[in-house]
Parts: sequence; C-alpha cells; structure tokens
Amino acid sequence: MKSLHLAVTLGDPAGIGPEVVLKALADPSVAENYQITVVGSRALLISTYERLRSLSHLKPEDLAEPDSLSILDLPLEKTLLSQIRLGEGNAASGEASFAYLNAALAGTLNAQFDAIVTAPIAKYCWKAAGYDYPGQTEVLAQAAGVDKYGMLFVARSPYTGWVLRTLLATTHIPLSEVPRVLNPELMTRKLDLLVECLRTDFGLSEPKIVIAGLNPHSGEGGQLGTEEKEWLIAWLEAEKIQRREVKLVGPVPPDTMWVTPGQAWYTQGVNAAAADGYLALYHDQGLIPVKLMAFDQAINTTIGLPFVRTSPDHGTAFDIAGLGVAKAASMIEAIKLAATVTFSRLRPAVRSGLPNLTIRHF
Repeated sequence: MKSLHLAVTLGDPAGIGPEVVLKALADPSVAENYQITVVGSRALLISTYERLRSLSHLKPEDLAEPDSLSILDLPLEKTLLSQIRLGEGNAASGEASFAYLNAALAGTLNAQFDAIVTAPIAKYCWKAAGYDYPGQTEVLAQAAGVDKYGMLFVARSPYTGWVLRTLLATTHIPLSEVPRVLNPELMTRKLDLLVECLRTDFGLSEPKIVIAGLNPHSGEGGQLGTEEKEWLIAWLEAEKIQRREVKLVGPVPPDTMWVTPGQAWYTQGVNAAAADGYLALYHDQGLIPVKLMAFDQAINTTIGLPFVRTSPDHGTAFDIAGLGVAKAASMIEAIKLAATVTFSRLRPAVRSGLPNLTIRHF
C-alpha cells in the first residue's frame, strides 16, 4: 500500500474539506500506511490548521501538521484568496476547488498519482465561477474520455463488518426526468459497470445484485405505474439469461428493498441474506437509505474510469466550517478504499486474497 501514491484534494476551501483532510492525515491508520500528496493551497491549509489549533476541544494529535505533509501547492491570487470566507461558498471558493481537482486529475493522467480522493465541492460555487458541470464525477469522466461511468456508494458497517454497495442508475437530474431517461440500454450499461466493479475491485466473481423497481410496489401490475410492466421486468429477465454467473433479483419494490441491507448493517448473522450490490434507479431512492445507515462511513467512488476516484459521501457543510467539529471518518475510509481498489487493479495476481485484504484495510 505504501508504494501507491494518492492525491487528496482540499475541495471547497470555504467548507470542511481542509479540516477533514487534516484530521484524516493525522489518523495513524492513514499516516503510517499510505503515500499521500495534498492538492491545494499551502497557505490556506496552514491558516486552517492554525485556526483549528486555537480551539480548546481539539488536541494537537487530532490534526496533521502541514509542514509534515507532501503538498502540491496551488497558490491563490491575493484578490481571490481575500474573497474566500469560511462558511460562505462563492465564486472564489468554486474557482479554487475546480483548480484543485484539475491539478489532481492532470497528475493522475500523467502517472504522478495512482488514484484521486476528492474532498467535497459545492456545485453552485462552480457554476458561479463559470464551470457548468453537474459535479466532480462528470469532470473526471470527460477528461478520461469515457461515457460509461457511474456513482457507486460503498460503506462498511461498524456493527457487523458487512459492506453496502449501491450504484445509481441516474444521478443529478430532476425527479420528473427519471422515467424519461431510464431505458433498457442505460440499465444494461449500469449493470455492466456494477458487475465489472464487483469482480475487479472487490474480488466477487459470482455476485448477487438486487435491482429496484421504479414505482411503488414495482408498479403493481401497471396499476401504480407502467415502466415495470412495459420494459423493466422484460429487460431484467433477459439479463438473467445473459448473465448466468450473476444472481439478479428484482425489480424489488423500493420500500422493501432496503429492509435486508438494514438488518445486515445493524445485526450480526444476517449478512448472507444481503446482496453484494444494489442498483437504485434514481438519486434519492439509493442515497436516503445509504445516508440513513452510513452517513459518517459512506464513500462515493466513480466506477468506469481508467483510474480510481473516491470521495466522502457528505457535502461541504458550510454551516460548521471552521468550528472543529467535522468528522473525518468518511475521508479516512475514502483514502483506504482508494488504496485497496487501486492495489486490486494493479496486482491481479493477488485477487484471490482480496477479500481479506479489503476487510483489513477498508
């Protein structure tokens, strides 16, 4: 793991990104096991460190000292720096976070880094700065030249050790557009990504995957919506024939699909009944249960890219920026997952031992 070189961006500097990075890199399980370069502004990181050190409830060992870190320094022009204020995301903070991501991306594409871990950004700050992207995922996919990619959310239960993996078929679009965007071709692309990810990144050659219905009760025979009856059920039956090595279940009514994962998350001994992966059809259908169970542990990883990218599954939290209360658990797990998955991809010969490796490091 120490041979891998990870880039960790600061995210929006007006949010909690710099704080959770400093806290994560102070954690011994991270500091002693991974080679990390922080991508951002050294001066801003130092000012964040000094502010947090002045807070009485934080101990010195809670924060990594900037002087001890490898930093790819992107100095901010003075006028831009003067406009960045903690807790107030704006065009200046959006400009900075976009620059951090692009520097990490350039380094990864040039083989300087093996993977990217991104701290949170605010999409409206990007837009205010003139960058009209739905999120970091789309920037990475465009730069990598891929059009088949997905947002997979991963979390390991602190109660049972079971791993939740949820892929979204559609992401940042209005709910009213979901039925129009969903179709068999899109579902096949997303299922391809999920099956390949489970095989390559997690060592699961014969996974069980549960697929959600779109409507209440999965349409109830067309009484509560027609998408299941018109194409979703037929699509899934065809996929079952094509993918003999995968156990596909569904379409499962959305209100009951998360019962078994919830039990596996909180209760020992029921993990076997849960699936290896869940395919949700739209943003909130997948992320409400993920965040309910695993708000502090969940990780967003972009699958389909030629490199590994992970991110904490939380936002910029402008309301608590600078207060020293932000939790770094998700950032820590994002770093560990980035390293574990990258190791899996670079060392296919050891995939037979990957489940133990994954449990130990993530």
